Amino acid sequence: MSFVEELRQGLEKTRKNFTERMEDLVGISVDLDEDFMDELEMILVAGDVGIKTTEKIMQALRKAAATREIKSPAEALPFIKQYIADMLTVKGPRMNFKGHPTIVLVVGVNGVGKTTTIGKLANYYRLMGYKVMCAAADTFRAGAVEQLKIWGEKAQVPVISHGDIGADPAAVVYDGVKAAMARHIDVLFVDTAGRLHNKTNLMKELDKMYRVIRKEVPDGPHETLLVLDATTGQNAITQAKIFLETAHVTGVVLTKLDGTAKGGVVVAIKEELGLDVKWIGIGEGMMDFRPFDPKVFVDALFDR
Repeated sequence: MSFVEELRQGLEKTRKNFTERMEDLVGISVDLDEDFMDELEMILVAGDVGIKTTEKIMQALRKAAATREIKSPAEALPFIKQYIADMLTVKGPRMNFKGHPTIVLVVGVNGVGKTTTIGKLANYYRLMGYKVMCAAADTFRAGAVEQLKIWGEKAQVPVISHGDIGADPAAVVYDGVKAAMARHIDVLFVDTAGRLHNKTNLMKELDKMYRVIRKEVPDGPHETLLVLDATTGQNAITQAKIFLETAHVTGVVLTKLDGTAKGGVVVAIKEELGLDVKWIGIGEGMMDFRPFDPKVFVDALFDR
């Protein structure tokens, strides 16, 4: 099965909660009247597209109806599909390769699939021909270091660590950067702690990591990727806002799209947070992970 087919299959719950409800509404509607618009707005909100994003889509739809760009309910769905695809367009590079090494911090709360994502990213770029290394700086969650080492073995990349738990995260980062420079590594992925219940400590830890990195690599880190769990819907937006206060987030990795009816959160992330979704995960396997393609995503969401 191709990744596109897996994505279409993975979005089945979202499609039932989102696209098929819109199709049902179109099927029973005669005019682009306010009843139709109100029902459509409710479907978008229920699909976790978000209030702000829904308002923007509906405003554009009403304008298109007023100018006769669309003339019937049947034309509303293709309009929304194209509008969402345009909203999701990724601007700029997927990965900002500037340094040797290019340093990528990966942040997110515990349980979203952060360490697994690092393993998959490491594997992806190794297969692309890059020399890759990981640093296990999530030293507060029991088993996190060992988990990253296992993923490092699967991805065939080295992992720098200071034991399993309790080590100074910034010291791990320092050793990771030094080792990456000495071994002429292209990309260093850094796992970080996800203790969202203590925002002050989280901020201090991330600040210290940034300082350590910039002392050795002045323009680093070159990317800070925020991992979010699609199954949490609008809660993912709340988590993201907290990380935006504490980290210089440059893009989002959205995991577990295959297990949720809340895939509309992809649209909310872009519109409400101003962040590109750069990567998506639709399964547990090493290859169930790909760069986010807005057109492929929208096609899989809207096409049965």
